[in-house]
Order: sequence, then C-alpha cells, then structure tokens
Amino acid sequence: MSFVDVSDRIQQIRSQLGLDAPTTAATTSATTTAAGTTASGALFASALDSAQSGWLGGLSASGGMTGDAVVADARRYLGIPYVYGSNDPAKGLDCSGLVQKVYGDLGIKLPRVAADQAKVGQPVASLAQAQPGDLLAFGSPVHHIAIYIGGGKMIAAPQTGDVVKVQDVYETPTAIRRILPDSAPAILPALRPAALTAGMSLSAASLSAVSSSGAGALAGVPYADIFTTTANRYGLPPTLLAAVAKVESGYNPSAVSPAGAQGLMQLMPSTARGLGVDPLDPTQAVDGAARLLSNNLRQFGSVPLALAAYNAGGGAVRRYGGIPPFAETQAYVPKVQAAMAALQGMGSS
Repeated sequence: MSFVDVSDRIQQIRSQLGLDAPTTAATTSATTTAAGTTASGALFASALDSAQSGWLGGLSASGGMTGDAVVADARRYLGIPYVYGSNDPAKGLDCSGLVQKVYGDLGIKLPRVAADQAKVGQPVASLAQAQPGDLLAFGSPVHHIAIYIGGGKMIAAPQTGDVVKVQDVYETPTAIRRILPDSAPAILPALRPAALTAGMSLSAASLSAVSSSGAGALAGVPYADIFTTTANRYGLPPTLLAAVAKVESGYNPSAVSPAGAQGLMQLMPSTARGLGVDPLDPTQAVDGAARLLSNNLRQFGSVPLALAAYNAGGGAVRRYGGIPPFAETQAYVPKVQAAMAALQGMGSS
C-alpha cells in the first residue's frame, strides 16, 4: 500500500465520521515511497509502515502475487458501508464492487457484476480445495459474491444496512473461482537493457536472453557482486538494481531517511518485514528490492512505471494511469533511468 492509499483511507474514515471534509490525494500527499524515502510527518510515516506489511506479506519469494495479498487488501475495506451499485469506497461498496475494487488494487481487472465475476478464472471443485483469495459465488443465477480468506470464512459486503465484514461461509457456494494461478510464474524473462532504459513495455522485442548482461557495467561499483547475483536470480539487469541503490542511498547500507526508510535500498521497516529481509543487510535488502521491482514490472509493463511504483506505490500509478504527478516521483524516475544509462555506458566504454 502506498502513502497515497493510506492517506485516502484515513480521509475516507474521517469523512464517514463527519470529522472533516474530504481532500484529494494530491493535497494530502507530500509524496512518499513504497520503498520509503519521504513522508509528510510521523503520523503518515507510521501509517505507511504498518499498512505496507499486510500487502507486501502477500508477495511470494519469486515476486508473484498470492491469495494472501488479495485478503490483505480486502481487509483494508472492513467497515465500509454496503451501498448497492457502488464500487467507490468513499461512498460505499456492494459485494461485486468490493471484489472488483480489491482485485483492481492489485492490477487485475474483473467484470463489474457478480454473475460475470463468477465466470472469471479457473473453477475450484469444492470449498475444501479453496484457497485465500478465491471468489465464492452464491445463488443460481449468481446474486452474491465474496472473497474467501480460509478457515471457512470470507470477506463480503452483505446487504443494505450492513458493512464489509468477515463472515462464516454460511452456505455451499454455487461457484468457486480462482483468479490467481496456483503457483506464481517467473516474473520476468531476462530483458534487453536498452529496452529497459528506454522504458519499453514488455513486448516480444524486449525478451532476448541477457541474464548476465550488465554485469560488466558494475566494475568498481559498491556491492557489484550482490547486484549481479540478485539480478540474475530475478531476470533483471544488474544496472537497474545498482541505479536504484545509487539514487536511494548513494550506496550507503546504513542510510536512514526522515520517514524511517532504511539501508541500501531504502526499505520501510514493515516493507522489509513483509519481504522477510533485514533492510540494513545489503544482500537481503537488494533481494527484497529486486522482488518489488520484479512485481512492479509484471504489473505495469515498463521500467518507468515500475520505478514510479517503487517510489510512490502501485496504487498511485494505477490511480493516475501512469507516473503520478508528485514532484518527487516525477524527478525520481528519470534520475534512476539516468543512473542506469550511465552505468551501462561505463560498461561499454
């Protein structure tokens, strides 16, 4: 979850309680990073730190999205009032609006109505085989849908007068659908560095094998071996990881930002916990950052957008349909791309 997501959610709750008038993400945000470089005060830094842990805990070791990430995102909307026909949390959510919103937060588009959602993905034979994140559809024809969280329970927006909440699965679903694959595929084939530097989308033109490409560009760069080994593990150019580290911390493994981001790759503490890494350990920090970048590349399809998501959060990239209009992010993306290009230039000279 990005800082913008956190501030939006706080505003929604305050508005529903009548504490103040809603403000826009642009006015509530002084911009921050999903990796965590800045925040507009201790309150929001703390909110970002705690909120990220649930979402990032859903990243698999290979960087793929898991059902736990779906459940963690769905829990963000607990307590939102049921409003028929709405998929806007600021106004309320109905059952299919909740499902569409949660999967949309994670970059997966689903149809709007329950009957259509109950046809997406792959069928699951029974509740005994259901996994967290699966969709549970009810009725024939389908008139209600929910997100399974395991243990015979689900998150749903039940009916008018109620709120999004955790419920027992009160009857046998008429359909169970798995939207995510059973096992996350490799996030990226190895990519041509020139295509990445130019910000190309992940098309067939960018899929040439270059698993070791970029290693020579890191001669003399601090932690070159870590960047190269980790990049090969996740199919990334070593120069991408090295460029992020240069911009984030200046290759300082002990760096701590005013918002509390730590280490070589400037990970927030809860981000690091969700990834299972020590942000002050260079090897672990680079591994965690590589998983974040791999996941961002899979979701958004280009290096500029992946970097924007690393800086401002994936929710902000989805909300604005591109690089968010935050001064920090607008400066951050070309800065990292320039550092990457400079590293590649060193390797070819």
